[in-house]
Amino acid sequence: MIVLSPLAVRLAACLLLPFAPAPADSPTADLVIRNAQVLTMDKDHPRAQAIAFRGETILAVTTDEAVAKYVQEGRTRVIDAQGQLVVPGFNDAHIHFAAIDIDYIDLRYTTDPAVLTARVKEAVARARPGELIRGGRWEHEMFRDRQWPTKELIDPVSPNNPVVLSRADGHSVLVNSYVIRHSGITKETRDPFGGEIQRHPVTGEPTGIFKETAVELLKDGQVRVRRTAREESDRRTRGWLAALDMARRNGVTSIQVPSAGDADIYQKLHDQDQLTLRVTFGGALTDSRQELRRYARLQEKYPRRGNWIRFGYLKGFADGTLGSGTALFFDAYADVPQTKGLPQMPYEQLEKVVVQADKAGFQIGIHAIGDAGNHWVLNAYEKARQVNGVRDSRHRIEHAQVLCDGDIGRFASLGVVASMQPTHCITDKRFAEKHIGTTRCQGAYAWRRLLNANATVAFGTDYPVEPIGPREGLYAAVTRRDRAGEAGDGWFADQKLSLEEAIRLYTVDAAYAEFMEDRKGTLKAGYLGDVVMFHEDLLTLEPDRIMSAQVDYTIVGGKVVYQRGDTE
Repeated sequence: MIVLSPLAVRLAACLLLPFAPAPADSPTADLVIRNAQVLTMDKDHPRAQAIAFRGETILAVTTDEAVAKYVQEGRTRVIDAQGQLVVPGFNDAHIHFAAIDIDYIDLRYTTDPAVLTARVKEAVARARPGELIRGGRWEHEMFRDRQWPTKELIDPVSPNNPVVLSRADGHSVLVNSYVIRHSGITKETRDPFGGEIQRHPVTGEPTGIFKETAVELLKDGQVRVRRTAREESDRRTRGWLAALDMARRNGVTSIQVPSAGDADIYQKLHDQDQLTLRVTFGGALTDSRQELRRYARLQEKYPRRGNWIRFGYLKGFADGTLGSGTALFFDAYADVPQTKGLPQMPYEQLEKVVVQADKAGFQIGIHAIGDAGNHWVLNAYEKARQVNGVRDSRHRIEHAQVLCDGDIGRFASLGVVASMQPTHCITDKRFAEKHIGTTRCQGAYAWRRLLNANATVAFGTDYPVEPIGPREGLYAAVTRRDRAGEAGDGWFADQKLSLEEAIRLYTVDAAYAEFMEDRKGTLKAGYLGDVVMFHEDLLTLEPDRIMSAQVDYTIVGGKVVYQRGDTE
């Protein structure tokens, strides 16, 4: 007896579908999905059974019976979804996408600081003297002792190599004595504005932790690895292809990247038909006329009307992060009462650059975590409207993590998009109340309160700060529980969302945040053919199983770019 795998059964079904030939006057689809549970995110037609694609766009979203007219034998590929859930492709509204570095030491979810020592020792054994050892994504709040790591953890195993290990939020780093020495930093070195050199409480010597702008003081003094231009190019290409593969396996079909450095790489990948997601990239917020002119040229080269590679917003920083104790608050930290956080520029300068960039017609997105940081940004956006007039700017606050009551309604009234990352909630809730107390946490990750106040909320991941998979974000949004599936209703459970709402923020509202809601984020005729099919029905799945749900197909521009089982 021959037993077919589930994948083989589905493929066989694709070949045996009972479709009549397409009528002569009907357009022929290149791809059809039928027998599906389609969540369209289209308010007028929220559910469907089938989707037909022609070229890069959707030809029809309809019933199984009606889709038959678009099928032509020998030309149309037909996928039988067997009742599985189909949703718009996920659009990560805030991601630091880049080539994957195979030598990077990934310390995510480490609970024992001794692991840092062991992993650095392994990397040093493979490296040449003077070669830089890079790694990160550690989180001291996950360590058993919850203490900041120090250079003493890594000095004994790295006497002749620079070591730089970034905290998970990317706003603090741990370095060894080699780096401190080559940087000329001593206990006499003063903290720069917006930064902090963490020091031993008795000796005053640097501990190895550098926060925010203090990182700019570091010089690694490394010996550069000698590779030929061809070797370096091949290595980088492999890293980019690995990153794209990771994204499509997770159903990510669009990304919004707050940096401009990789535009040429995206273009090269697109020209070679290897780009499997759509990219909106940006630049650094500035009031420099020369820089603004450069960004204007990038806007012309990669205009909003484009569908694959587009220029987006200018990114600035109001403050740091909650985990590093550098987010800016009106009141002092509960556990470190001598600080209210670290502003990354004086308010007057923030307002000046916002007004200037807004006058030049750019969309702006500013990182703000603490309640005072968010308040500053909203004030600056309001000032820009007063000075330059009101337009559909869709300025954004990146993260918008902790808000005071009076600012929640200002997002809608000022037309500001709250670009938020739901997994930050279930990561940071472990230490949020310790840092800022219970009362302020009522305004933390306040998705429900923002939506109730008619704000637009766009979801993303902040990868690599958090994993790239949207399923973790969906789980966080609907449970507000940790990844281990803790008991209870979740942290500040009144802010939870329904799964359909969470998907909307990852699709429709994420598209709105980049001025693409007229062609992306919704499954309807004429829109871009970006679709994800799940093996499980997320809408009825127990919440604790959402993170393990499997993506069966990722489709971008009407092309299948990932099919589970093809490469596994």
